[in-house]
Amino acid sequence: MKGRVSHLFKLKCNTIRPTIIFFISMVMIGTYFGPLISSQAADQNPQPVPRPIDGQILFAPMDSRTTYLINGAGTVNHTWSSDYIPGEAVRWLGEGTILRTIKTSGSFFGDLGGGSGGGVQKIEADGTISWDFRYNTDGHLSHHDIMPLPNGNVLMIAWETKTRAEAIAAGRNPALIPGNSILPDEIIEVQPTGPTSGAIVWEWHAWDHLIQDYDSTKVNYGVVADHPELIDINYMGPGSDWIGGDWLHSNSVDYNEQFDQILISACNLNEIWVIDHSTTTAEAAGHTGGNSGKGGDLLYRWGNPQVYRAGTSNDQKLFGQHDASWIKPGCPGAGDILMFNNGANRPSSRYSSVDEIIPPVNGTGAYYLVPGLAYGPAAQIWMYTASPPTSMYSGHLSGAERLADGNTLICDGEAGTIFEVTPGEETVWQYTNPYPTPLTNNIFKVVYIPPPEPPEPDVPNLDCTGSLSWTNIQPGSTVTGSFQLQNIGDNDSLLNWTINTSLISWGTWTFTPRYGENLTPEEGLQTVQVSVLAPIEKNTDFEGYIRVENRNNPSDFDMIPVSLKTPTTINNAPMTFLHQFLLNFLQRHLFIENIPGFFFLRFMHRFS
Repeated sequence: MKGRVSHLFKLKCNTIRPTIIFFISMVMIGTYFGPLISSQAADQNPQPVPRPIDGQILFAPMDSRTTYLINGAGTVNHTWSSDYIPGEAVRWLGEGTILRTIKTSGSFFGDLGGGSGGGVQKIEADGTISWDFRYNTDGHLSHHDIMPLPNGNVLMIAWETKTRAEAIAAGRNPALIPGNSILPDEIIEVQPTGPTSGAIVWEWHAWDHLIQDYDSTKVNYGVVADHPELIDINYMGPGSDWIGGDWLHSNSVDYNEQFDQILISACNLNEIWVIDHSTTTAEAAGHTGGNSGKGGDLLYRWGNPQVYRAGTSNDQKLFGQHDASWIKPGCPGAGDILMFNNGANRPSSRYSSVDEIIPPVNGTGAYYLVPGLAYGPAAQIWMYTASPPTSMYSGHLSGAERLADGNTLICDGEAGTIFEVTPGEETVWQYTNPYPTPLTNNIFKVVYIPPPEPPEPDVPNLDCTGSLSWTNIQPGSTVTGSFQLQNIGDNDSLLNWTINTSLISWGTWTFTPRYGENLTPEEGLQTVQVSVLAPIEKNTDFEGYIRVENRNNPSDFDMIPVSLKTPTTINNAPMTFLHQFLLNFLQRHLFIENIPGFFFLRFMHRFS
């Protein structure tokens, strides 16, 4: 193990010397010309500026220990300092907190050249380092990119060391092993457990998903074309024999919460991959399990079907790509995949582009593939190229991000330039990074931070309870009742309400109160007293609704049902009883029949 670690963290002497000489020369040139160029950049940033970009942009210059947050005018709004240069990405966590990769080697070029890291730091707005996690021991080294997850954990790309003997045993052609080891990639999920500690709670290794047709006596032997879900251990794209056996050179990682999937940019293979994150670590090492049922095998790949024998060089679409990511929800093209296509070794011409594709995925996260053919799509849905195309070429670094208005923010990493383009490829904003000097202003990629959403207003919500019903009411009489209302909206909301009787065409109505203002939820139920003068019509059923309305929101209202009934006849039951009594009495006392009682009976008959 010790030998493996030393190989991972050492450069060959014949590589170090020219590198150091070049770096010293660049520093001397930057020192001599820096003030002149800095003053020119100050006058020209950003350029052009037809309109300022909304929101802010976060970036960590590759040769600086400072991370910057700028606005659309190029003004620095905030900075974070570190003892380390980045290795390479920085991510925004919100509330002024960032998650920043670091290069633990102490060399501006890293022990393995491009992308080497070794750790990650969480830095608060006041500069406090609240988490400082290292992953640079036992043959492992984090590099390039990180991705914070919704659960608070962090995805990290890392190299793991495999000896020459292990590589040959796995089916690697010995002629394709540049030194004593090979460095395949792994993805780890780290759960912070303390200020400097973290637990690896999930991991995926490319080494567990190999195929080879070089040596039938070794493991992983099979027909490469029959297994697009596996990685050909002997495929070598341009640049795959970089320093230290960096075979895949994965340079970006993204997460899709909807599908619980991970997107990886395998730069040296000129491909992007999607893998299942819903698996356990054990399932991720195999070929079954997880939402996909495929374990840790590749669910989707795109960019270079030569790798899995489903195409030729004419079918290759990606050339050393960086910053592959799903377009975020709420942005035009949400769910599509966007990437900076660097154009390294592009056969047609030396230029970079930004490419957008629509992956062939259904609503459950399953990807469509016709057996024996390459994964779709056959072509990009949108591409940005400069005019002329060769005027933008970044052989490494760089990135792109879709904005909510449909524009795309692009980082030309080698030039240190950030610019915004419309869907029609018109540049509407541009900024050139002057840090740490205009000659050393490379940027790995940038993060766009949209302006904060305006706070949702405290919205009231009207709610009424009760009903009004009166029966057997004498025409023209007055009846009373009540109902209740309240504001059940947000805590600090204020309700302005009023009563609308347009749905009632009978009676004369009085309400106490008839309207109210600034009713808060804390005031609870409010009682409205109701008085109505009944109509004069007999033998009638009257019905309707009282409409109580939120005066500031016509769609927020409630209805109180009302009904009133007048009788069909006057109730003469008591008079009938009295009439019968007197009739019986007079029948027993006939002498009274001819006296005033006679007139009383005639009066009673009028009511019978």
